[in-house]
Amino acid sequence: MKISRFILLVAIALCFVTSNHAQKGNYPITNGFSVFGGITKFNIATDNFVTSQGDGFLGGMSATVDIPLRWYNISFGMQLSENNIDILGRPTLVSTENEFVNYKLFAAQVAMLLHIKAIPNHFTIDVGPMLQYNGKLELKNRDQEGYYINNYTNLIAEDITNISEFNLNGVVGASLGIRNFKLKAQYIYGFTNILNKLENQNLDTTGGDARFKGNQNMLVLGAMVSF
Repeated sequence: MKISRFILLVAIALCFVTSNHAQKGNYPITNGFSVFGGITKFNIATDNFVTSQGDGFLGGMSATVDIPLRWYNISFGMQLSENNIDILGRPTLVSTENEFVNYKLFAAQVAMLLHIKAIPNHFTIDVGPMLQYNGKLELKNRDQEGYYINNYTNLIAEDITNISEFNLNGVVGASLGIRNFKLKAQYIYGFTNILNKLENQNLDTTGGDARFKGNQNMLVLGAMVSF
């Protein structure tokens, strides 16, 4: 299973990083380990559909290489999230009533971040790339499977669930607190087209754009404990 191999690779990498203590020149290098959790706000920016951001939750762990005499730290971590998003549809083909179709999305994300020490041990600015593996969009309410998606004539809710599984994101954020406990905020933006796979599904795109394009965005607010 792809997700199992993905998590196994991250676990091995974390064990390698956290077990390594080294001395490089005159700089003492200290490795640390952190766990964190938080809430998310998730959306997909697209012209194909009318979307509404949804709430979710997230948890993860990271290993940090701390070089006290440098202006930055580096971390490598993994986080798992369950997010929600709503896409506007209608119950029947000719219905004039609009209703949001509710989806959820599970994702595993691996990031390598640079932590700029604005105030050492208390405040950092966090930036870096992130690789994401996600599942399909899952309908939360099976009664909405046959709903028609707005902006298209015949496209139904279950037609658009098979989105791209591997995506590349960028992360920018900040951490504030004391050495062993910090509050965290992250903004995650998807550089790749998360809807690209829909173009290979032979969908009926009558009445709308046959080219699908969407970039995910996620806001994360949470807390982190370090050891």
